[in-house]
Amino acid sequence: MLKQVLIGVMCGTAVLTMGILLGHYGIQKGSTAPSWVNEVAQDVDENLIEKFLAEVDNIQIQESLRTLTEMPHMATTAGDEKTVLYMLQRWQDPDTGLDQAWREEYMVYLSFPDPSKPNKVTVVNPSNIVLHMAREKEKTYPPGQEDPTVVQPYAAYSPAGHCKGKLVYANQGKPDDYQLLNQTLDLRGTIAITHYGGAGRADKAINAAPYGVIGVLVYTDPLDINDGLMSDINETYPHSWYLPPSSVERGSFNTHYGDMLTPYLAAKEATYRIPVENITGIPLIPTQPIGFEDAYVLICKLGGKAAPPSWQGAFNCTYNFGGPGFQPTSGFKNSDVKLDVDNRRELKNSSNVMGVIRGGVEPDRYVIYGNHRDSWVHGAIDPSSGTSVMLEITRVLGRMVRQGKWRPRRSIVFASWGAEEFGLIGSAEYTEQYYAKLSERTVAYINVDISVFANATLRASAMPSAQSVIFKAAKQVKAPGLVSTSVYDNWIRYSNRTSPAHGPIPRVGFLSGAGSDYAAFVHYLGITSMDISYTYDRTKTKARIYPAYHTAYDTFDYASKYIDPGFISHQAVARTAGNVLIRLADSLVLPFNCSDYAESLEDYLSTALVHFQDKLMAENITMEPLKEAVAKFRSAATHLDQVIQNSDLANEIPLKVRRINNQLMFLDRAFLDPLAFPDKYAYRHVIWASSDARLPTFPGLADAVTDAMSSGKTGSWRKVHHHLSILSQAIEGAAHTLTDVI
Repeated sequence: MLKQVLIGVMCGTAVLTMGILLGHYGIQKGSTAPSWVNEVAQDVDENLIEKFLAEVDNIQIQESLRTLTEMPHMATTAGDEKTVLYMLQRWQDPDTGLDQAWREEYMVYLSFPDPSKPNKVTVVNPSNIVLHMAREKEKTYPPGQEDPTVVQPYAAYSPAGHCKGKLVYANQGKPDDYQLLNQTLDLRGTIAITHYGGAGRADKAINAAPYGVIGVLVYTDPLDINDGLMSDINETYPHSWYLPPSSVERGSFNTHYGDMLTPYLAAKEATYRIPVENITGIPLIPTQPIGFEDAYVLICKLGGKAAPPSWQGAFNCTYNFGGPGFQPTSGFKNSDVKLDVDNRRELKNSSNVMGVIRGGVEPDRYVIYGNHRDSWVHGAIDPSSGTSVMLEITRVLGRMVRQGKWRPRRSIVFASWGAEEFGLIGSAEYTEQYYAKLSERTVAYINVDISVFANATLRASAMPSAQSVIFKAAKQVKAPGLVSTSVYDNWIRYSNRTSPAHGPIPRVGFLSGAGSDYAAFVHYLGITSMDISYTYDRTKTKARIYPAYHTAYDTFDYASKYIDPGFISHQAVARTAGNVLIRLADSLVLPFNCSDYAESLEDYLSTALVHFQDKLMAENITMEPLKEAVAKFRSAATHLDQVIQNSDLANEIPLKVRRINNQLMFLDRAFLDPLAFPDKYAYRHVIWASSDARLPTFPGLADAVTDAMSSGKTGSWRKVHHHLSILSQAIEGAAHTLTDVI
């Protein structure tokens, strides 16, 4: 027994001695530990952010924009190729370039007018004599619009066709607009004129076809874009930012995003393509946009009953439904509108330009920053304002990397997407090609498309978990022209809400539609995303967007005179978005807040209970599972927030930090369900999908209830119950990803 005790004491002494020695030499070694030990635990460097903010230069942005807008650069044209080479030149610059830059090629299905047979809209009398012809090209106001490659206004993906019929006025071309019009007139064989807003471009024609309408015209009403102003003598561009009378908004008339012939597949040359006749989501009847100077001539001569007050616009005449056709007392008596569309569709090679700064600690984690490159004409605001901002961010960060002053913790991928204007094609094809890698590795996606709509205030849309990092960045940037006011404080003055947790905060929108290249990242991949820009004071104008949008007047001259003189709002966006980018790339713990997500889900739930609970109870459908799921999400989010707050993560083992970051990074992936929206192409995120119900609540549930109420069919309520179950289980599943392992 004594022998065993002695042996035990000796062993204990040996272990203690060894521990002391190890501790001693370990401490000594810590002072000369390899550099990666400190790098792994390093958090974002606030001094570096201050240096970045100081180096962002408005004049550099201005000159980049000048270069980008020298010629029209519609997707796959010579001008587009020139911008591809320019992006590569900038990102491969030996002093300010990125670690690597390259181009990704896709063979995509696009639509163009035929230069040899311009599309025509005419008014013809019974003898086929032309009484009026709509302008085929916009009026030229120098400088910057004389370029012969300016494309004729057209509706991309409208089918070619030739039709003639009596004209009717269909307001915004919404389903209820055609329904009301059809109660008054026989629409078979007519041509409808509609104005932008209310319904998507393609929907204006898609909604018309079932009623027998054979063609559709689209124009921009001055009430929607110009605050009613109409004269180019002294009211509109070149005298102000307002849309001149001959101006025409071009656009892609399709409802799906991505290449049409390769759904869910990257559009490489050898990729399988569906038959052209199987394409969905595009007009079946000829469609053509026109300027409001021509719309005025047509609408003010329409006969028939007066349209409702809500259909009236800025023209100094009564907007009538149409007889169908024109007033018998007008010069267009008994005349028809003739529509000749000769668009052609073809496969074209389109390029994304990609660049990367490799991460030093977690190179397999990506923060992606993207903006599309292609425009309809010169595209100074859409999209080159965003491209010039991105180029300034890469110039400043690239120089830091080249000088050895900085390398981000995570890899930063920059993307100049191609063919966005035709349906978000470049970004969608990229996500389809690299689906697995992006799903597993992407931390966040930052989108800056139109970086400056005007120069009043910041505007941002994002997943709720990302609002806090946008707020933090905005507080560090001075508002343009306001020396003592931050972008954040200026923003909250223009648009705000009261948060139960934070009090008054700026209002951040949600990425629920497919308005820009964030769509595939949000809806298809479930990646935390945001869209950042500067915009106008909505109390001073009713314009639905900046007036020169998608027209030949979106030039450097327009941008520098009327959108952002001095380019200081561009500078503010670059500083804000770049600040967010650095924080996402460098923070030890990802700067996402799950409790903010819980707050948004609770807001959605409250709205759903107010609008739907009684209706569902009447159909013996309970909303209790949804309530319980949201409550579980709140509990799990609070728990994870506490774990982060109560941990000294800089001194934790790196695997714990990685685990928490994975929980934060994969949160939005947990809301994906590939069967949630069988009728919506590439929509899988059950929280942020598009919705026709226009309620601030769960989109699929809102649409299902609206459909059930309007159809009155028993089976439609089963669909409501089905989607409610999908939604409840997705939220509960997301909650479980925020808890501990078991």
